[in-house]
Amino acid sequence: MSSFERVAGIDEIPNLGRKEVIIDDEIPALLLHVDGIYYCVEDVCTHDGQPLTNGLLAGLEIICPRHGARFDITTGEATALPARRPIRVFEVETRDDGIYVRGDE
Repeated sequence: MSSFERVAGIDEIPNLGRKEVIIDDEIPALLLHVDGIYYCVEDVCTHDGQPLTNGLLAGLEIICPRHGARFDITTGEATALPARRPIRVFEVETRDDGIYVRGDE
């Protein structure tokens, strides 16, 4: 099982902000802050492999900037075409000294 790794300071990401991180030394991911809760998703659209980095955050969905596919950041589920497959989501813990994410098991 993969362990948690610290990816950000507790006040580093403003509300509705994001930070690009690398999980398990190889997986590009986005750490997202929405209304006091942190989410972490793989930074790759399952439709065509493009990064979601600059995608609009609409509520709890991230929109791929290339073709408009949408993904639920809580489950990874694809919620709008052209994507059909989900993106990976990673477990997040908020601790006194920072934000931690657990990679793949």
